[in-house]
Amino acid sequence: QVRLVESGGGLVQPGGSLRLSCTASGIIFSINTMGWYRQAPGEQRELVATITSGGMTNYANSVKDRFTISGDNGKYTVYLQMNSLKLEDTAVYYCYVAVPQRSMPYWGTGTLVTVSS
Repeated sequence: QVRLVESGGGLVQPGGSLRLSCTASGIIFSINTMGWYRQAPGEQRELVATITSGGMTNYANSVKDRFTISGDNGKYTVYLQMNSLKLEDTAVYYCYVAVPQRSMPYWGTGTLVTVSS
């Protein structure tokens, strides 16, 4: 019923910046939370940042003060501004949306972020 498409990934040098975007489409009555997870090669998926429909945000300690999450409820879009990128930020970043009418969130297919010199 809902599809999420991420964009904005790519190759960047340490200390650089990228902005990820994610737009949800389909049957959406309302949204509780949108956000981002990431999964590095050989590692488990971890939470990066979340934002509620009311604008409350939460960040993983590893990205706090470097990443900023924002959203546009009218467009069902969430963004992740990533600054001061580090090598350990290299991962596939997945967008998700949690809705009140479904117990499990919807997931995007991911966008690859590679931080390398």
